[in-house]
Amino acid sequence: MCGIFGVFSKNSITDRHKESIKKISSEILHRGPDGEGIFVDQNCILSMRRLSIIDLEGGWQPFLDESRNLALVVNGEIYNHVELRDELMSKGYVFKTRSDCETILYLYIEYGFDCLEYLRGMFSFALWDGDNQHLFIARDRLGEKPLYLAEVGDDLYFSSELRPLVKSGIVPFKLNPDTINLYFHYRYIPEPDTALEGVRKLPAGNYLIVDKKSGSISQHNYWDFQNIDAVEGNPAELIREKLLEVSDIILRSDVPVGIALSGGLDSSALACLASRRQSNIHAFSLGYDCDHHSDERSNAKELASYLGLPFHEIELSSSDFVDMFPDMVFARDDPIMDISGCGYQAISMRAKEEGVPVLLQGHGGDELFWGYNWVREAAEYSEIKESLFDKGGKLPWYRYMPFEMPKSLAVADLLRWVVGWCGVKHGMQKVKKIHESYQKNRNQYIFYDLVPHYIQAQNNISSLYTKEFSLKLSEEHSPNSVFSRNDHDSIDIAITDLIFKTYLCENGVAQGDRLSMASSVELRLPLLDYKLVETVIGLRKNKSDRDLGAKYWFKEAVKDIVPDWVMNRPKSGFQPPVRRWTEALFKEYGHLIKNGYLVSEGIIKPEVQGILSRGPYTSLGFAKSGASHLAFETLVLEIWCRKYLGMDLN
Repeated sequence: MCGIFGVFSKNSITDRHKESIKKISSEILHRGPDGEGIFVDQNCILSMRRLSIIDLEGGWQPFLDESRNLALVVNGEIYNHVELRDELMSKGYVFKTRSDCETILYLYIEYGFDCLEYLRGMFSFALWDGDNQHLFIARDRLGEKPLYLAEVGDDLYFSSELRPLVKSGIVPFKLNPDTINLYFHYRYIPEPDTALEGVRKLPAGNYLIVDKKSGSISQHNYWDFQNIDAVEGNPAELIREKLLEVSDIILRSDVPVGIALSGGLDSSALACLASRRQSNIHAFSLGYDCDHHSDERSNAKELASYLGLPFHEIELSSSDFVDMFPDMVFARDDPIMDISGCGYQAISMRAKEEGVPVLLQGHGGDELFWGYNWVREAAEYSEIKESLFDKGGKLPWYRYMPFEMPKSLAVADLLRWVVGWCGVKHGMQKVKKIHESYQKNRNQYIFYDLVPHYIQAQNNISSLYTKEFSLKLSEEHSPNSVFSRNDHDSIDIAITDLIFKTYLCENGVAQGDRLSMASSVELRLPLLDYKLVETVIGLRKNKSDRDLGAKYWFKEAVKDIVPDWVMNRPKSGFQPPVRRWTEALFKEYGHLIKNGYLVSEGIIKPEVQGILSRGPYTSLGFAKSGASHLAFETLVLEIWCRKYLGMDLN
């Protein structure tokens, strides 16, 4: 596990390039505090900082072949390296180290660019082929390991993080209006975009070839949901098989391994699976200093005790959250507005203190197995919208009257049921939404336009932006262009693909990577193993599981592995004391918005800065101004800009 970075120059490498790489190295130290390595050729530099996880003494990079014409730097872990090593050794290859990443070098010699087909794990890498005079840069299928690209004149720089490219002076800090608009709608910026002009991300499942002879840069997609083959068989059995496989190989490490354990099903299932192979996995759980309904420490501790795992709990107060907030915003690299980031950061910091530099986490289960109600609704609404094409824009009358049963016989649920006309009111609202989407843009899925904060942004963004900033926004880069219809045969697959490429990739995975690596801790996500994902998507191409209930296939696969008292718990999710924390945050930092960077740059209207600085809550409840809906997003972006520019936070 490392931070990788480097440069390709169409002309010769100069002292200027070397100095830039040296500056990047100092800015990316947290990703690799155990050492560094560098390879310099006439036209390229490959460099890295190392966090030692496997082959602590011998796995130093760059990896070189015998002729020294091939050089490789890697960020990540190749989980199936043992099997790959055995196969390659049978073909006559001689390894110099026990490093998992060295397998990539010999796979490339054997298979060329198709080496990517054999890798099971999380990775980004850069390989210089001196014989063929090209640079080969690649990123894993699900985007667990990042890679930023910046073309500056005749040079192409790459880096595991955005911040070093700016701090080293390679790219200027210049906000991109279109992508800032995306941020205010999504609370993150979907790839391949970044907040800054001149920098982009290499998308997940893609590789880049930089050819010296022709001077061309070509990008290729090597993995996508669309190309996954349909799978037949028993879903529970096939999914369980892949879960057992990945829970075995993902534990390979020469250092202690831990797990971020909540009371939820995903992390609990991973703990149960992992403990079957390794009994000394450390469990880390997060709670709060107030009586809050989603404090799951007791549930996590109960399971850890049942499995015999060492247990560590972390308690966060409002003051802890306020103190850590600016550094958390900066460490996330991209602007991301998600209050749950403090959980990633606090657990990673504690794991580092306990000498546990590898953490398992259950991210991806909700996105893969219909864990979010709004995603199931997006698929349902989009499916109905598709049917309008065949019905001349009209739906049969019964679509307006979907009779529903109350959630329970409790008085409150019965009252809501009656007030909602036994479900008919909701049905009418649903069909209205579908018809509006059909009339507005027929070539888009109904997706993020079901999410409350996206809707608030759509409705209130005009009260936030200055006229000058609004004029800089292009229609072709509008927020809803992200969910344009694609070539997927199935609505279920299309919506799963969208949630993976947006929220999961840029909010969950990116945030987890940056905040764990800020503490020099490696985060591993077993539920994003590509073979598990291919199995689920392949099964879904044969039959839909959407209407079976949230995570039905996953629950069936693990029900005899996870205790019943865990399986039957209601889903809670990570829900910290949001209002308490938000009010404390704006009390401490809200003043930064007044005459701040965003106002001075002509992005935010001066007349709303006072409203924004008070935050989304007032003593009377939610503030009435439309701009106040975007107060938290504004504060995060303001602090992010100030930290990048080295500005004062007082």
